[in-house]
Amino acid sequence: MNPTDNITLTGLRAQAHHGVFEEERRTGQVFVIDAIVYLDLAAAALSDDLDKTVHYGVLAEEIVSAVESDPVDLIETVAERVALVVLAHEAAIATTVTVHKPNAPITVPFEDVSVTITRAASARQNPTGFSL
Repeated sequence: MNPTDNITLTGLRAQAHHGVFEEERRTGQVFVIDAIVYLDLAAAALSDDLDKTVHYGVLAEEIVSAVESDPVDLIETVAERVALVVLAHEAAIATTVTVHKPNAPITVPFEDVSVTITRAASARQNPTGFSL
């Protein structure tokens, strides 16, 4: 087993209404998501069988759908939601999720604001637990 194998989705874009301020909730903004799925790719590679991996096209759609649903205040909450979507795939051992908020309401010039979390499959049973 090689849990250092991974599938990486970079720069997924979702239009959503997350944020603490009323203006963010009303007008919405773009959120950019990066997700790394840690899994063992040996069986998929040897068998050439999509069912032995995570279908990244399907996962991308699931992530964007999760980000675009149910507005919340914090991008930390959005990141946790995305991690749970990734870990719902049986092949996923762990995930690292970054949620970028490039249009955050900050009064000084900036490139990006983001949060990054890492969660393990054990979080399926214990959403607050983490171990790799």
